[in-house]
Amino acid sequence: MITVVGSLKGGSGKSTLAFNLAVWLEMAGRKVELIDADPQATLTDVVELRTEDGYKPKLKVKGAEALSAKAPAKIDGKIDEILIDVGTSDMVALRQALALADRVVMPVPPSQADVWSAQRFVKLVSDAAPNKTPEILGFINRGDTHRAVRETDEAAAALVSLPGIKLLKPRLAQRTVYRRSFSEGMAVFELERRGKGAKELLALFAVLYPKVVG
Repeated sequence: MITVVGSLKGGSGKSTLAFNLAVWLEMAGRKVELIDADPQATLTDVVELRTEDGYKPKLKVKGAEALSAKAPAKIDGKIDEILIDVGTSDMVALRQALALADRVVMPVPPSQADVWSAQRFVKLVSDAAPNKTPEILGFINRGDTHRAVRETDEAAAALVSLPGIKLLKPRLAQRTVYRRSFSEGMAVFELERRGKGAKELLALFAVLYPKVVG
């Protein structure tokens, strides 16, 4: 399956999700091809850090130039899952990725501005892949941890009402462990195996890849 992790806004947590997901899939015995199509190359940086520190499973990442060869890599049977991290500063690569995607996973921080951005992103996906619009799966990222703050629930309710997006129930909260994951080149569940962040991520992954855990 070809999964694009994307949104219109930078800093939404796309690269963090792609990195942690790749580690988890490799741990589950899946062969993953990572493509970093974002010119900021954040995913590439964290994979290089992980490689330098010698953590296993090892990850390999390709650049946006691999997009044209992505479909053959899937067909030849050597790759189980393809994950593509995209950014809006390279619209050509973004549109290439969306045209090839089976689905798009979109992190949405809990704000009205991000909900509006999600709505515009749905239109961009439809325009980029008019003949085969991929499924768009949205989830709340960096949600509030204080129960008195209702913005997270309000953003989720708004996403439910948007056509073209399927809202996933698992949410990721605003936690420092996600930032540590990048600074140390380790997945959240490697850093804090029994922590709240690990539980949140694994719940999300189970929904995204039910056959892996089933």
